[in-house]
Amino acid sequence: MKKALSIIMVMAGLLLFTAAGAQNANGLKLSGYLQTDQRLLLKSPNNWAWNENRLNLQLDKSIGGKAKFHTEIWLRNMGIPQIGQSADLFNKRIVDPWNLEIRSANVQINGLFTKNLDVVIGRQRIAWGTADRFNPTDNVNPYDLEDILDFGRHRGSDAVALQYYFSPDYSLQVVYVPFYQPWNMPVGVFANALQPQTPLPGGLHPVIVSDEVVMPQYNLKESATAGARFKGFAGGIDFSLSYLYGRDGLPYNINNRLIPVDTAGGVRIETQLAYPRQHIFGADFATNILGAGFWGEAALFLPQDSVVMHTDITALIPGAPSPVVIDSTILEKKPYIKFVLGSDYSFANNSYLNFQYLHGFINEHGSKNLNDYFILRYEMNFFDNKLKIAPLSGGVAINDWKNINEDYAVFYVPQISYMATDNLQLELSAGIFVGKGENFFSKLNDYNMAIFKMKYNF
Repeated sequence: MKKALSIIMVMAGLLLFTAAGAQNANGLKLSGYLQTDQRLLLKSPNNWAWNENRLNLQLDKSIGGKAKFHTEIWLRNMGIPQIGQSADLFNKRIVDPWNLEIRSANVQINGLFTKNLDVVIGRQRIAWGTADRFNPTDNVNPYDLEDILDFGRHRGSDAVALQYYFSPDYSLQVVYVPFYQPWNMPVGVFANALQPQTPLPGGLHPVIVSDEVVMPQYNLKESATAGARFKGFAGGIDFSLSYLYGRDGLPYNINNRLIPVDTAGGVRIETQLAYPRQHIFGADFATNILGAGFWGEAALFLPQDSVVMHTDITALIPGAPSPVVIDSTILEKKPYIKFVLGSDYSFANNSYLNFQYLHGFINEHGSKNLNDYFILRYEMNFFDNKLKIAPLSGGVAINDWKNINEDYAVFYVPQISYMATDNLQLELSAGIFVGKGENFFSKLNDYNMAIFKMKYNF
């Protein structure tokens, strides 16, 4: 593994050296950015919550006038050194953690067979939807939940995408992803924010938890994702209709086995997780009325089968003659809809307002488990947009309208950014979370933080 990584790094270095020296001669374009993202918890003892230094490299090249190549690579120093024993000091990957990630690598062929057909082959980002970062129809690529505060971030997928243009205003995109990729989960202080919980009978508490993830078989039938999107423009309105057949990106708890480990109610939980199939029908629109932007997006999710959790409690019942299993349905085979409505407006005083209403967060499933989110951002711009201040940025989450005082969340992310040069942006912000209940944002109550970012584009 170390040898393979070394080879990759050498090849990447040679590629970048060649690109930097020859891009003017052969049309190879090198661009990207350098970014640092540092977050410090406000609660004493003010632990470091996030450390990321990212080098983004993008290479683009036209091939024969009808095709073009594109790749995006992240090279990162990521995380805090996790040193537990002296042996770790001999491992530079632990002392100074880093990783290399190929975000995209594909070739686009324009006018294949007919001038109206474009084809993209390789790792690519296939973005669907019109809303601002919260897109219930955007499910072709897996979500990248590593940084849970970077809403709407996805990973690329190895895919084939065909786009046929009936006219300049109407097109049909067909996508095929042969390999299923689950969502990667949050890391650092956010690690437990989306973990599925196992309900336990009264008086029991987990002492040891182990799990097994059942991945779909990698063959044409089990691992593929496929879909289509018809996109058009009429009467000043951009719109699209879509369908996707794939799997949920978050695992469902389908099997549990409870084993007692002491006489005080402590149990060992052995869990099995799986990714069920689902159909997703989508629709979206975007338009402009009197200078204000309006958009809407909705996705109807139809599970292929009901998801039932089986909990084996035989070991808790001395002398049980046969397996004792409790079954509970955690997702019914019934359709449910997630949607978002939003609007934005730029005022004459150079300020900007963006508001969205979201029904159903990315980790919520089933009509009875969808919560409401009201997201607002008001931004003021000064000195030809060099200085931006967002005094109102955040939102409110409501889980139970009949019991708001005990089931809500408020998240507040004020921000100041300054363009020190045409390429260099400095940003200072904070993340404040207050809430109760089991909603996602209330789980971040203890992680209020100060955030500093620097980004240099080249």
